[in-house]
Amino acid sequence: MIIPKANRLDHVQEYYFARKLAEVQNLMAQGHDIINLGIGDPDMPASDETVAALTESAQNKKNHGYQAYRSIPALRNAMAKWYQQVYSVSLNPDTEILPLLGSKEGIFHIAMAFLNPGDQVLVPNPGYPAYAAVTKLVNAEPVFFDLTEENNWLPDLDALRKLDTTKVKLMWLNYPNMPTGALASEADFEKIIEFAKERQILIVHDNPYSLVLNEKAPISILHANGAMDCCLELNSLSKSFNMAGWRVGMVAGKQEYIDAIIAIKSNLDSGMFLPIQHAAIQALANPESWHEERNNVYRKRRELIYELLDVLNCKYSKEATGMFVWGRVPDEVEDVEAYLNQILYEAHVFLTPGKIFGSNGERYVRVSVCATEENIQKAISNIKKLLINA
Repeated sequence: MIIPKANRLDHVQEYYFARKLAEVQNLMAQGHDIINLGIGDPDMPASDETVAALTESAQNKKNHGYQAYRSIPALRNAMAKWYQQVYSVSLNPDTEILPLLGSKEGIFHIAMAFLNPGDQVLVPNPGYPAYAAVTKLVNAEPVFFDLTEENNWLPDLDALRKLDTTKVKLMWLNYPNMPTGALASEADFEKIIEFAKERQILIVHDNPYSLVLNEKAPISILHANGAMDCCLELNSLSKSFNMAGWRVGMVAGKQEYIDAIIAIKSNLDSGMFLPIQHAAIQALANPESWHEERNNVYRKRRELIYELLDVLNCKYSKEATGMFVWGRVPDEVEDVEAYLNQILYEAHVFLTPGKIFGSNGERYVRVSVCATEENIQKAISNIKKLLINA
């Protein structure tokens, strides 16, 4: 006997990387040395001080119990202090910031807190697949809006104003953008906020990449005029602090919005492990020099990624930020995904096809800097051999 799955799963597939990494693992089990340039999984450790704080706290027998759903005040204070220092945004740590078990869970919590069945959500194309997937899981409807290279991967507000948005309740944004690496200015944010207020839409800005290879001052949408009325912002320690597996994120915004999210969150988890909270407090105090050291490593790797994309004859922008390089595949390649699968199976290099982020990513490839220089150089060599023998 098989119990049928829920109808909501008819419209949601397993996360692409869950499937593809299983495929990669299978190739490795067959003896192939696969170079993974597909995912943004930091390969360097958290700061020594962060690890020490975790270890010290974990050795305290009193620190292993359940924790408050809003986390300890010291963590919220540290997050608020960090927002002030990095973004010049003042947040009340008691009411306007909520630690999360990674910002990805926040995407689901926000959807559960604000969307009813039949509501519509503006989702960027290309964009992080979780935005659309979570929208469908709560029986809301994604309405995709175009991001294009010609418009610097920013929303076309004139096109958005032509849409019937009477059912739209929420809009996803993500700058520095993943997958394209594009930046938005505060002026861009203010124009989007004006649109959201006109249409009574909640903006959720996903902001995990602002400290990674960003040569400009990092910005938060919450610094823009009028943002607190209609915006939430997700942030994370995964990318900027080399803590992807630790699962520490946050959502910031108006108290009424935070209270709605905690009503969902408190029913789904039992708080963040206290030693991880103590470690996160320490991480948020990392000096600017620590971030610069990480970025210097990434800069050297990115130069090699440019070389790899040159070998593939891809076009790319050197102005892009974050831990990926987004390249346009030459037109003579008819099927980009098949081409990248050939590179995986014959050159043993995993690159991410842009189509998984939406139809506007169809002609693109995304390459991660989260691999050693040695491995990137080996990937270049493998791809060169494949192309020579093609």
